[in-house]
Amino acid sequence: MFETLKNAFKSKDIRMKIFFTLALILVYRIGCYIPLPTLAPNAVENWFSNTGDFFGVLSVITGGAMSNATLFSLGILPFINSFIIMQLLTLVIRPLERLSKEGEEGRKKITQITRIVAIILAIIQAIGIVVMLNSSNVINPLFDYEKNSETAPILTMAITIVMLVGGSTMVMWLSERITEYGIGNGTSIIIFIGILATAGTSIANAIKVMTDATDNWVYVWNLLGYILVVVAILFFIVFIDSSERRIAVQYSKQIKGNKMYGGQTTYIPIRVNGSGVMPIIFASSLLMFPQMIIQLFFSTTPAAAWYAKYMGSDSAVYYVLLALLILGFSYFYAQIQFNPEDVSKNIQQYGGFIPGIRAGKPTSEFLRKINNRITLFGAVFLMIIALIPTFIFKALSNQYTAGAPDLGLANSFSATGLLIVVSVALELNKQLESQIMMKHYKGFLK
Repeated sequence: MFETLKNAFKSKDIRMKIFFTLALILVYRIGCYIPLPTLAPNAVENWFSNTGDFFGVLSVITGGAMSNATLFSLGILPFINSFIIMQLLTLVIRPLERLSKEGEEGRKKITQITRIVAIILAIIQAIGIVVMLNSSNVINPLFDYEKNSETAPILTMAITIVMLVGGSTMVMWLSERITEYGIGNGTSIIIFIGILATAGTSIANAIKVMTDATDNWVYVWNLLGYILVVVAILFFIVFIDSSERRIAVQYSKQIKGNKMYGGQTTYIPIRVNGSGVMPIIFASSLLMFPQMIIQLFFSTTPAAAWYAKYMGSDSAVYYVLLALLILGFSYFYAQIQFNPEDVSKNIQQYGGFIPGIRAGKPTSEFLRKINNRITLFGAVFLMIIALIPTFIFKALSNQYTAGAPDLGLANSFSATGLLIVVSVALELNKQLESQIMMKHYKGFLK
């Protein structure tokens, strides 16, 4: 990776893309520290600490912006939820399906619809958060007549909603600019930076807790346990992410004019975890959405208490549904990324065949069978990463005596977050390598 970065900075175009990406990341992080004038940061932080693990997870994804009551509190979450909704609706609604098959123009129209849906979701989430904060007396009225009034500060709440939606729209615009003019996928990079920022803050707070504690040996061993588990998970993720099944393809010899083509053997690489971290993000977001709506609008009802007990993020049903959704989204993404019929046609068109398999339909059936098996292994890997380390981190966070402060690393070092960090880092490395390779080809042609 360091060699790739070194070669990337030698190219002016790639170097400018890297600096452009870093500049937009800096803008995003600055926005995560701009406080909203209508909210008291300390009161909001205390409110978040008493609302359970759900909003804590959201705060980790946004890089702490949500718990600190800043301009980018909503972050990229509305756009992610909108993207998930549009991906699912494309399979159900035929006009959207036709748009997805119309090439670049169709993709632009779907992207525009996704933006509109993201803004609508941001408005809904902002209204819910502001209503909850107002009921907890966290909002500071901006105007004198609101301060002396016994009713809710309606105008201040409206201004807060506008600023939250505007901040979320700004983050969505930054992610699109990174994707278009920078390096990598903008949405993934923003989540990546948010997780790293939260992890860095959590480590600093953990060290402070250790130094302030009287008997800090328990915390030292606990922190070492976190580090060992994190390193083991990182090695496991990198090993699986680089694993692939290679299917040999033999091309027959063809004579065209005075030249002979073909007669060589190549292979089709099918990655074990071809869908990356997206199934976990989709599954988690889909389970978070109803929980978010209930927490925001029906938090005081008996239905909210029942949902938190039997369907909340700490319940057995939640983990079962998470595993099933990861499995479903893994196959969903596998069908989008790898089409056996198209691959079979391309192989046959160029005079190739898989040894021992007849061309045409038998080849597509063979490829589909292999892809389904590999997708199952990839889905099981994602289930293990999403579930098992979570229990280990929670067990490590419960090793303190009654009344002793927690290090606060359980949410920051989630296995899902580690998978996102590793996947985005590896994807960035691959994109840099491909762009360096393209520059070399261009130089050779010149």
